[in-house]
Amino acid sequence: MDVIQAIINIIDCKGYDTGRHSYAKNRANNMGEALEHFVKDSFAGCYEASEEEAARAHSEVFSYLGNQNNPPDMILKDGDAIEVKKIENPGSALALNSSYPKAKLYREDHMLNQACRNCDGGKWTEKALLYVVGVVDDTSIKQLCFCYGEDYAAEKEVYERIKGQIRSGVLEIPEIEFDENTKELGRVNRVDPLGITYLRIRGMWHIENPMRVFKNLYSFDKEKDFHLLAVINTEKYHSFPCEERQILETMEGVKIEEKRIRDPNNPAQLKAVKTIIFEK
Repeated sequence: MDVIQAIINIIDCKGYDTGRHSYAKNRANNMGEALEHFVKDSFAGCYEASEEEAARAHSEVFSYLGNQNNPPDMILKDGDAIEVKKIENPGSALALNSSYPKAKLYREDHMLNQACRNCDGGKWTEKALLYVVGVVDDTSIKQLCFCYGEDYAAEKEVYERIKGQIRSGVLEIPEIEFDENTKELGRVNRVDPLGITYLRIRGMWHIENPMRVFKNLYSFDKEKDFHLLAVINTEKYHSFPCEERQILETMEGVKIEEKRIRDPNNPAQLKAVKTIIFEK
């Protein structure tokens, strides 16, 4: 299973209503969870399944399913990692909180739990990371965008350098007790004379959503109710099975074009990508 098959399933989907996946009580969590379930069902091809049947289908497709505190959201068996993000309008940035943007998923990432590291036999060191961003309202998915981290985010050293410099700056403050044994940027202990106050130093990362980043690559028909955009570098695109690509390329309403984007690590260099657009 891969992103091409998932896009084929989405195109064949009868509707993009989020209501049937509304398990959470909180409205914002509800929409985010509904989008995540839709993405799972897209890869597993089980839109019409019961909750029990869907769980079985997911177990056949995914080697790991995470949650809000244990990224990524899902990992395909012997395949890509997937991170799902919900926004409410196409101009909103993605809130990544303490996790900086990722070009790839690395097994050594301290944000991963042991179950994630052990998936696929625990033999992997890095995985391609697919971002799936959905514009969602109270009842339906309006826009859906797929892009790989390597075409969207810089290498981890860029973000790690900033984290390191922030820590170094804090350490230069005289007479502080700095605790690095945390998943956050750090913690300053015993701030007050009684030693009962501590300061948590957290990173709150945001990144422009890919629909804004790649806005020069596509133009949607505003009269349509649903829009799909996928930006996949050409090398990755051709790594998917030829049979799947041929099915996608001949589907009604699908437009695939060769484009170029700036390399996230060196904007002077351009990368060849395939853009996949579908509207309904």
